[in-house]
Amino acid sequence: MKHKERAAALVARMTVKEMIGQLRFDAPAIPRLGIPPYNWWNEGLHGAARSGTAAVFPQAIGLAATFDPRFVRTIADAVSTEQRGKYNTFSAMEDRGIYKGLTVWSPNINIFRDPRWGRGQETFGEDPFLTGTLGVAFVKGLQGEGYPLKTAACVKHLAAHSGPEPLRHSFNARVSKKDLYETYLPAFERCVREGQVNGVMGAYSALNGEPCCGSPFLMKDVLRGEWEFEGMYISDCWAVRDFHQGHGVTKNEEESASLALNTGCDLNCGSMFRHLDEALGKGLVSEERIREACTRNMATRFQLGLFDEGTPYDGLSLSDVDSEEHAALSLEASRRSLVLLKNEGLLPLKEDEIRTIGVIGPNGDSRRALAGNYHGTSSRLTTILEGVREILPPRARVLYSEGSALNRDRVERLGEKDDRLSEAIAVTDLSDAVVLCLGLDETLEGEMHDDGNGGWAGDKENLRLPPCQRRLLRAVCGRNTPVVVVLLSGGSLDPEIESYGQAKALIQAWYPGESGGRALAELLFGRYSPSGRLPVTFYSRRNRLPEFTDYSMAGRTYRYLGEEPLYPFGFGLSYTDFSYGDLNAEVRSDGEVFLSFRLENRGGYDALETVQAYCWTEREDFPPHPVLCGVKSVFLPSGGGGDFTLSLGKDAFTCVDSEGYRRRTGGLWKIYVGGNQPDRRSEELTGVRVMAAEITYGIIERGKEDNEEA
Repeated sequence: MKHKERAAALVARMTVKEMIGQLRFDAPAIPRLGIPPYNWWNEGLHGAARSGTAAVFPQAIGLAATFDPRFVRTIADAVSTEQRGKYNTFSAMEDRGIYKGLTVWSPNINIFRDPRWGRGQETFGEDPFLTGTLGVAFVKGLQGEGYPLKTAACVKHLAAHSGPEPLRHSFNARVSKKDLYETYLPAFERCVREGQVNGVMGAYSALNGEPCCGSPFLMKDVLRGEWEFEGMYISDCWAVRDFHQGHGVTKNEEESASLALNTGCDLNCGSMFRHLDEALGKGLVSEERIREACTRNMATRFQLGLFDEGTPYDGLSLSDVDSEEHAALSLEASRRSLVLLKNEGLLPLKEDEIRTIGVIGPNGDSRRALAGNYHGTSSRLTTILEGVREILPPRARVLYSEGSALNRDRVERLGEKDDRLSEAIAVTDLSDAVVLCLGLDETLEGEMHDDGNGGWAGDKENLRLPPCQRRLLRAVCGRNTPVVVVLLSGGSLDPEIESYGQAKALIQAWYPGESGGRALAELLFGRYSPSGRLPVTFYSRRNRLPEFTDYSMAGRTYRYLGEEPLYPFGFGLSYTDFSYGDLNAEVRSDGEVFLSFRLENRGGYDALETVQAYCWTEREDFPPHPVLCGVKSVFLPSGGGGDFTLSLGKDAFTCVDSEGYRRRTGGLWKIYVGGNQPDRRSEELTGVRVMAAEITYGIIERGKEDNEEA
């Protein structure tokens, strides 16, 4: 019997009250039916989170910097292994508490449209194609192949959710149909259609006047209608309460619970579905709809094999958590996440020429800054200071100074000291080179305080470093020692180093995971060549950002930005020199475009290259700049080369009109292939122009999905 039929048969034996209980995230046991309690709430954004010891991989935005879906899928599979191991161990001990189940509310595939958004670090960046590609990979890694699901993934937060954090419980995002279908929805659609994701979580905010967890447009028309989604819809935590307390579309708890359930919400993270008894008594909801939601929820538990006599995953245990294998994978992920943004001949440092090196800054020996938010507890955290000490031979001296607090506000609030500036200057003067570790951590950017989280910090006010760190930067770069600036943050910052001649190199480290310090040290000393690329645009403090509350894509992200950025989307430097050539593009009969090209490593490092393909057509309804449409990671030894291929999906050759209709578009298209985006700023920073080819794209099929033009 299939899982849906098994679920329906079991639910048919429940009372209405028992069914209602199964619509809560903390579903109680039904002993007479042999159903144990189950807590649906679990997190796995970049490791098994909030349930004790676990491997901590780089934050999601760092994983996005790999531009590699196969690698991201491998990481998600490791996360799923640890979640299964924890579940098997805990449930055998009758511990079925929060964060210990197999339903993992990840990944976050919202579009990081504004660099001030504190939760942008949880996403795969600003681009719909990259977000969808990595989102599908992460979902497949979590869920595994076939039956049973290894864990059940849940993509969040549908839809158009990206701040401001303080307003999220009452905010109404006004989004045009074009922006919605071109930018905010594609990653969700791909995760539903390609990834076969088990669950979708709604956002706190409203979309065009409809709360997202009670939106007929999102939940009925798009998700269940256009995309034919058959899985679970889950409310964000306490979002249903916002219907009457924030959005004002209902009057009380019963009305809010009824609106959510009747619109298609199956599981409530929060407490509002406890009022469904009263709502049923008042005729606000039907027993049929309660049964439908309960059946969907129980179907997921059957899909996970929770009512089977055994599963292929039963052998996993706590011994599979925080393993040597996962530690090695986390280190490799940290290496591949780091992005080299500037290098004026300083890197890589030469070990035999370094007698004394200074590690300075509030993030130099910070464990908190390694993780970002939504993380587990690593047993193997290596800070940047510790990583540098591990790398250098005993004859070299490593000096350290915190230099300043992370920010002055926290100093005043907590009574911390901020009197290390003189020490930092002295360390700088004694050193052959300085690694200056600046940026933020989860106390300065993240999720807003709420009933369901630990009270994180919310959004950034601007893109500048805190004043105390700017003062430290000015002091250290005012000496005669060359400086490598390392930024740890969840997104775009402007470190304002252009006027400091001693700031010879800049590395964006994100929140690099448990092995971030080791990976950073290896990069500094040339143990490998960097391959990370920016999954978001890095704006200059001089760029005029639109209003945070404006959800129009005009002036946002690399596709619509009218000004020159500080560092472009897709940008990143290497220690070696890659050469591209012989680009050929062929349109296949199914509408896909097949690319072939030559790639050679002409530098002195064995290295990984992050190949990016962009397409563009001169149409009013296509973005003004070329759009990412393909990625490929290629490893080549020094002096090596080869012929490679890349297939571009037919959806790349579409335009979305003002009514939100996506149509394949015939005519002349330009295709670009290289290690960066085909923009003037990338060319200026790298000195390399990407390859370009032209194709004439004809419409193969005709119908409502295709443009009538040939």
